[in-house]
Amino acid sequence: MKFAIAVFSPAHAPSSRRALLFAQAVLAGGHEIVRLFFYQDGVHNASSNVVTPQDELDVPAQWRTFVSEQQLDGVVCIAAALRRGVLNAEEAQRYQRQAANLSAPWELSGLGQLHEAAQTADRLVCFGGD
Repeated sequence: MKFAIAVFSPAHAPSSRRALLFAQAVLAGGHEIVRLFFYQDGVHNASSNVVTPQDELDVPAQWRTFVSEQQLDGVVCIAAALRRGVLNAEEAQRYQRQAANLSAPWELSGLGQLHEAAQTADRLVCFGGD
């Protein structure tokens, strides 16, 4: 079965961790993830500037490792990311910001990527949001 997974909640929210555990279980069960899409506050999961307290799980680092190791399509909504200050090097230069906080394995792209993933997948599973 093919899954598209959308994460709407910030890195410190329990639903972000649940989304990661679900994604790991999908692959462990022999299924496929066609795309991970981070939207709204979920874009913070892809930021390299999130500092997690020592007594908490570093969910953004776990996401980064998971996406890299599994060679998944990890897409961050560009509009949501820009609004929240999550920028790759190209966008940081374009908007004359001092630093980027988004790098590989993440890709900035539009909301159309979520629509395409929903059309390709057998199931779209969303975590978090209002």
